[in-house]
Amino acid sequence: MNKTIKLLIILFAASLFNYNLVYAAGTSSSGDGYNNASLYKQGKKLVLRAKKLEKKNKKEKAEKLYLKALSKFEKAYTKNKKNADILNYLGFTLRKTGNLKEAEKYYLAGLDLDSGHLGINEYLGELYVQTDRIELANERLAVLKGCDCEEYEELKELIDNN
Repeated sequence: MNKTIKLLIILFAASLFNYNLVYAAGTSSSGDGYNNASLYKQGKKLVLRAKKLEKKNKKEKAEKLYLKALSKFEKAYTKNKKNADILNYLGFTLRKTGNLKEAEKYYLAGLDLDSGHLGINEYLGELYVQTDRIELANERLAVLKGCDCEEYEELKELIDNN
């Protein structure tokens, strides 16, 4: 009976070990980007760092971070095409790296999901100002009117100064 118990314990331990190997192979605990939420968070952190560099007039370094962030958001988007926040940041990073046509497509796709999304409305308005389409920028501003939010104030200031 002792041998049987030992054998069962060994088999049980081996099955646990085997389960852990399979589980570890299928997940990412290192945060290297296989989890959609993790990709989004990583991209967002890169955007925040890039914005700080832009304020310090370090445009080349900022653009490199925007490109890294874009890669994270593209991967997140392949896993979840129905997330307006991901579409917002895809548009934002594309705009910041000079791809205005693609940026506009993602912003518009985001608005299809959430027409009142504050970030998309502001950033799409900024893109419209950047491309001399002030009437469209004013439409985005009208959506934001009454939100009592910084997005409205920032877009209004940009339009007024243009």
